[in-house]
Amino acid sequence: MSATFFPQDIIIKKRDGGTLSREEIEYFARGVVNGDFADYQATALLMAIFWRGLTPQETAWLTDAMMRSGEVIDLRALPGAKVDKHSTGGVGDKVSLILAPLAAACGLKVPMMSGRGLGHTGGTLDKLEAIPGFRTGLSVSEFRAILQETGVAMIGQTPQVVPADRKLYALRDVTGTVECIPLICASIMSKKLAEGIDALVLDVKFGRGAFMKSKERALELARDMVATGRAAGKPVRALLTAMDQPLGRAAGHTTEVIESIECLKNRGPADLMEVTLALTAHMLILGGTARHEAEAREKMSAALSSGAALAKFRAMCAAQGGDPRVADDYALLPTARQRIEVRAPASARGHVAGVDALKIGHAVMALGGGRAAVTDRIDHAAGVSDLLKIGEPVTACTRLCTLHANDPARLARARELVEAAITFAPVAPPAAPLVQDLIE
Repeated sequence: MSATFFPQDIIIKKRDGGTLSREEIEYFARGVVNGDFADYQATALLMAIFWRGLTPQETAWLTDAMMRSGEVIDLRALPGAKVDKHSTGGVGDKVSLILAPLAAACGLKVPMMSGRGLGHTGGTLDKLEAIPGFRTGLSVSEFRAILQETGVAMIGQTPQVVPADRKLYALRDVTGTVECIPLICASIMSKKLAEGIDALVLDVKFGRGAFMKSKERALELARDMVATGRAAGKPVRALLTAMDQPLGRAAGHTTEVIESIECLKNRGPADLMEVTLALTAHMLILGGTARHEAEAREKMSAALSSGAALAKFRAMCAAQGGDPRVADDYALLPTARQRIEVRAPASARGHVAGVDALKIGHAVMALGGGRAAVTDRIDHAAGVSDLLKIGEPVTACTRLCTLHANDPARLARARELVEAAITFAPVAPPAAPLVQDLIE
């Protein structure tokens, strides 16, 4: 127990609307790891922060203290700019699988530490583990070596990195304090800054399929994260992107890996490519390999057309124990025993008016491709493909999507959710922009 601070004093101070000092915040972050701050006391402070908030300075101090609660990876010996991307998550968001090898093919080092899916949003690690043999649980030394060798490594958070966040995230998850912007900001930014990056690009999503439902809340989070990065001396940019309908035409794990590879072959869905290229362009600019967006677009186009981006994906797979042949033979990926087409009703005419991303995400969960709890096992083969997009024409019995399932008992509920998710209108609705704001 510290001779200077007592947990109850810090709790009371924030409960009553006070501003915590840097030393108090550092004591809190250190205490949740070493036990000086008991779980019930940490929970009380989290609830006080939920109601009273944190100033930008407090948020920056909390981020730094959480980052330093464990190992901060040192990548300074690796030549080249180290730049990462983080997404706040959505349905069909497989951007990282495309962006990481693409950015590496354009000259960046991409150290990406990702998470698993929970609820209706998928996780990058789960998608990668659909590739036979792919290892995401690498040590820091393996992470550094693969990054040196291939320019890109995609792994899970190691036990030594930001242990305070693991503890606090678990407590927030069970105490109703998840939806607190300063705590979300500190959680995300502490992990990213601990990777040893030089710069970061953020994809902050809003809409039906996103964690942030309103653009206003997403904008608040984006501004906080950019400011926190600046306080840490790192250039950070954030794009606000819409997530009312799924990104691309696939949701799941195998289905999303296939769609990602198709994008690396330069034949992916337009909306998915739009978001991926926008985010990667800002990575190249922050990393100094492109002076402006036009030059970044030229480099990305060349990397896709030449096959260099796909080659980086193969190299990453091989380096992390995965089978690089999946890039050419999708049958090597987990494959569902049943593929069932969902078709429009006989009365359908006109165009797709809406595709509810949340319901599509729940359909993937119903098929076994998502988690309700962290300990749940997922079926990598379960998912959705061939999904129609808003504005596309429909007539009676037009295929809306294909369901991939191993358990026939799960199909009925998934079909109900898909049918409820997709609505029709006589006239196509005006196209809303996918990328709506840039925060620098």
